[in-house]
Amino acid sequence: MSKETIATNHAPQAIGTYSQAVKAGQTIYLSGQIPLVPETMQLIEGEISVQITRVFENLKAVAEAAGGGLSDVVKLNVFLTDLSDFPIVNEIMARYFEQPYPARAAVGVAALPKGAQVEMDAIMVLNPQEYPL
Repeated sequence: MSKETIATNHAPQAIGTYSQAVKAGQTIYLSGQIPLVPETMQLIEGEISVQITRVFENLKAVAEAAGGGLSDVVKLNVFLTDLSDFPIVNEIMARYFEQPYPARAAVGVAALPKGAQVEMDAIMVLNPQEYPL
């Protein structure tokens, strides 16, 4: 099975030795996204809801660059520096996903890159009938 890197200017560029996403067969592994504004590579300013929305927009851009969308996400990992923000994640996630929702984990962490309060990564699988090998 070959692997292909996915890149888009509509999401923050990788700031280390990783790719925005890697496609292996019909599975795409999306790297963690923090609330960076793609055009400036700076953290978006505002409350946690603004940061969470920016993260979903970044994931959406990478998913679309890979030939799919958030509806193709089968697993979502959410990392928060304050787990009391989790209800806000649920509220905003409902704007980006419909049932059946992806499997999900929420993890409380001490710190995230660049002082972000939220980071998310995902795994998506493209429909083989729509996207043949």
